[in-house]
Amino acid sequence: QVQLVESGGGLVQAGGSLRLSCATSGRTSIRYGMGWFRQAPGKAREFVAAISASGGMTHYADSVKGRFTIARDNAKNTVYLQMNSLKPEDTAVFYCAASVGFYRDNDSKYPYWGQGTQVTVSS
Repeated sequence: QVQLVESGGGLVQAGGSLRLSCATSGRTSIRYGMGWFRQAPGKAREFVAAISASGGMTHYADSVKGRFTIARDNAKNTVYLQMNSLKPEDTAVFYCAASVGFYRDNDSKYPYWGQGTQVTVSS
């Protein structure tokens, strides 16, 4: 079992930046593939970015490529999502998720989820 806690959300103007963090605890002896997903009001949850357990592989949704970067620090058991050039359409609750494996955008393969952090981008 692993617990995930997101932080770093907030209110930012369009064009600004935020860095989200996801701290993992519990069974950290296993290296998990990690993903970021988001859900805007009235919309389905969607994939944002994923990173393999070693950090050697990453995968991004087309909508965030070139603007968002996922990274991890395994010594700190933390995964990050650096978000630049934010747009109002990025407004959502962002969730991190963990899986035993690298499942990219397949959210059904992520059994562990955080509680989410709100990101609001004003125009």
